[in-house]
Amino acid sequence: MSDKEMSFEETSPILNSNNKGKGKEITDRSTRHDKEHLPWVEKYRPYTLSDLISLDYITLTLDKFISDRQFPHLLFYGPPGTGKTSTILACARKLFGKDWDASVMELNASDERGIDMVREDIKGFASTRKLFSAGNEFKLVILDEADGLTNIAQNALRRIVEDYAKNVRFCFICNNVQRLNPALQSRCTRFRFRPLNPDQIKSRIEEIVKVENVNISQDGIQALLKLCGGDMRRALNVLQSCSSRDVIDETVIYNCTGYPHPKDIEIIMNSLSNDDFSTSYSKVKRMMEVLSMSLNDIITEVVNYFKMHDFPLNNEVLAYFFKKHNLNGGGNDMIQLAALIGAYKNALEKAAELIV
Repeated sequence: MSDKEMSFEETSPILNSNNKGKGKEITDRSTRHDKEHLPWVEKYRPYTLSDLISLDYITLTLDKFISDRQFPHLLFYGPPGTGKTSTILACARKLFGKDWDASVMELNASDERGIDMVREDIKGFASTRKLFSAGNEFKLVILDEADGLTNIAQNALRRIVEDYAKNVRFCFICNNVQRLNPALQSRCTRFRFRPLNPDQIKSRIEEIVKVENVNISQDGIQALLKLCGGDMRRALNVLQSCSSRDVIDETVIYNCTGYPHPKDIEIIMNSLSNDDFSTSYSKVKRMMEVLSMSLNDIITEVVNYFKMHDFPLNNEVLAYFFKKHNLNGGGNDMIQLAALIGAYKNALEKAAELIV
């Protein structure tokens, strides 16, 4: 390992799953870099490729690209919070060393998404070479949320990617790869980032709570894993939001996020099954108001309830339920709540007809 690389490892402010004495090491690093007041998603952002808790199949390939100095244009896609931006920033640090940010242009297409940004900012950066360049060095453009670019901007980028390949490499980052021009995709090496494994998130969360002296119960951790759905960023944001509590348990997690508690879903499902329409409507509406629950979250948990429990609706009736009633389409929450209850009541009637 070179002296330059060693300095990165020694100063990394992030958890490294291969390190021993993790808690003390993280604390020392955080203090040394004065990161105590940063949001936790930045404070514990992976700093080097080895800090990433997953994605070995990606990081090994990227590490090989860097070592061989054969770095292609890249396309990272996948759900939020799976390490796409952290991965390319770690690559940039290894590629360019201590002053890596002088060789990197990082843009977010959600801020500027039109042709002017491509012609003025990106083309201007791509058309110039690095000062005192040896001839084989390049710069890096990181374009986050690239699926938000207009079609005109994407078409303009195709030529820039080709014309300035000697000067610059591009990394396009997006959630929905289908919205990115196929011709632009074909110019890149593609990597799909999957949602993180719950066990990987759990081990990282357990390390962080030790460093931050946060008291979280096991049912609180399980609730956090369920709500984050493989999104490490969301897990850290929720955890930090709850960190002022003496004890973070399942109830605290659900109350902090406003997401329906499993016990509340049980009450809702029992009401849908046993109460008449008016009673069920009033009861669920009241719960939404008192507990600040989102109807979209309720609908999601109703669907999950069907998946997780033995329910008096067979597959044919469930197919009818979802096909005939678009529960997320149009209207305000109260109209959609009525549609949810009506859809379920109709499904019960359909089930009775099939039995007869």
